[in-house]
Amino acid sequence: MGRLDQRVMIVTGAGRGLGRAHALLAAELGAAVVVNDRGGDLFGQGDAVSPADQVVAEITAKGGRAVASHHDVADSEQAEALIRLAVEHFGDLHVLVNNAGILRDRTFANLNEGEWDAVIRVHLKGHAAPTRHALAYWRDRARSGATVQASVVHTSSISGLAGNFGQANYAAAKLGIVALSSVAALEGAKYGVRSNAVSPSGRTRMTLASPGGAELLAAPSEEGAFDVWDPANVSPVVCWLAQPDCPATSQLFHVTGDRLYVMQIPTVAHTLVGTRRWTLDALDRELTGRLVSPMAIESFLEDVVS
Repeated sequence: MGRLDQRVMIVTGAGRGLGRAHALLAAELGAAVVVNDRGGDLFGQGDAVSPADQVVAEITAKGGRAVASHHDVADSEQAEALIRLAVEHFGDLHVLVNNAGILRDRTFANLNEGEWDAVIRVHLKGHAAPTRHALAYWRDRARSGATVQASVVHTSSISGLAGNFGQANYAAAKLGIVALSSVAALEGAKYGVRSNAVSPSGRTRMTLASPGGAELLAAPSEEGAFDVWDPANVSPVVCWLAQPDCPATSQLFHVTGDRLYVMQIPTVAHTLVGTRRWTLDALDRELTGRLVSPMAIESFLEDVVS
């Protein structure tokens, strides 16, 4: 018996990288997997169907159950069709892993509206649309008297937690996903739905495309050495969250290699109590020396890999 036997899981953006690793491990653990991927390039262009089909072929060749989906998860009607595909093909839906994403990196002053909209659409709406239809499905199941033990796993990023130069659109979407997960956890609880977010570090097309990414994320040259940046390192956390009896909800995790961080954002750094309304002079006095230094993404990475 696998940990995910009898579970039906959708993984978006599952043709390559993190999503592919999640889908392969979930299938190995017994889940029936809907492998969603439009097949586009790093910038969301094109719609080749081969990546999703290839992952499905890998899973079925090992005796697993999988079906390919080429739906656009940021389109509400197609997102609804994706949920329907899982239910019609496998008889139910238990887990939604939102992972699909693209990049349009550019400094904020040079970022055009189309580049902003494209990233917000694929990441934030691409998480929201499938989640909205999955929640509606589970709500209806719960109201009909069925026992629901469902899980939504969202994909955030260090960029959203600490900011990253040239990624205003991507960082805004990724931090928005954390808030989206929290709301889904609150609203889904009465229907038996949990929601969590994972911030992964791994060698993917997106991270390799970042400046210095190829050098930083290179695979170890020594045979048998642990590959810190293998995207498959993240997948056990995703599959743990997918289990029917997993206790976690409204949590945020960061995963790098063999390190798992349970994040708490935001936290209160200082509590200052004034006498009625604050004055500017009082703010000058009380906030001097108490402001929190922003954490750069470089500092975050130094901490998580040190």
